[in-house]
Amino acid sequence: MDRANVRSVRQREGLVRVVTDEVELQTRGNAHIVCITDGVSDVLARTGLRDGIVTVFAPGATGAVTTVEFEPGVVADLQGLFDAIAPPGKRYQHNINNGDGNGHSHVRAGLLGPSLTVPLIDGRLALGRWQEIVFVDFDARPRSRRVVVQVMGV
Repeated sequence: MDRANVRSVRQREGLVRVVTDEVELQTRGNAHIVCITDGVSDVLARTGLRDGIVTVFAPGATGAVTTVEFEPGVVADLQGLFDAIAPPGKRYQHNINNGDGNGHSHVRAGLLGPSLTVPLIDGRLALGRWQEIVFVDFDARPRSRRVVVQVMGV
């Protein structure tokens, strides 16, 4: 049986603080993927917190948050995947009920999910070397968006 190595446990104690802020962005819609790592890091820097968790949340029903290696090939592959899984031209009950033509947007956002939690260690996001936090706007039109960043820690 394979076993993972266990690293030493880190512990920091103190009064826990919760700081909530936002990152604002403009999107083009149609699975536009925007890197928001720098915006999240800016929020984090303003908190002064050193250890804890960072939650990134996309309010709304047609946006999502995840991590990827943010480079043109991965971006195109991810967009292509969503076109294959939930194509815009398919018949969606949402479009029949509401007539707004973005049924695929809601389905895609539901698959990816609205939030992400990243550990905060020594004042930095515990992301991998090429890992970036991205917002994906699945709506069928350009939008002004905001992403809630909540940091809880010491």
